[in-house]
Amino acid sequence: MAVLGRLSRLSRLVGAELHRTFARHGLDAASFDVLATLRRSPPPHRLTPTELMRDAMVTSGAVTQRLDRLEARGLVTRTPSEQDRRAVTVALTNEGMALVEQVLPDHVATEHRLLAALPPTDRAALAGLLRDLLESLGDTR
Repeated sequence: MAVLGRLSRLSRLVGAELHRTFARHGLDAASFDVLATLRRSPPPHRLTPTELMRDAMVTSGAVTQRLDRLEARGLVTRTPSEQDRRAVTVALTNEGMALVEQVLPDHVATEHRLLAALPPTDRAALAGLLRDLLESLGDTR
């Protein structure tokens, strides 16, 4: 119980810190997740909603809702696929790319601050243990 209790408390604390970090840039964690996922994809930073859904491990409705909000803000575009007119591709706009590039240093600084109490070897060990636990529960991202 001690491990799960600590993981639960840690999740709340880290979530609150990340919420503050993203809020400073007018985003929430879900929106940042979509923008960062597109940023990590090879240029021209385009993915299908299905690919975004698979990466974020959320329902198609959740991806659609996120994309609607981001598109309304001019951060992503949805265009019909050149290969299949029934499908769309989602791409970062210049504004979306600029926002991700603005948020990333703040996000990295938050991560460093949150993990500063652990030496690099402990961070690596913790990352490995958490990965093993996630994989044992079926999360293979």
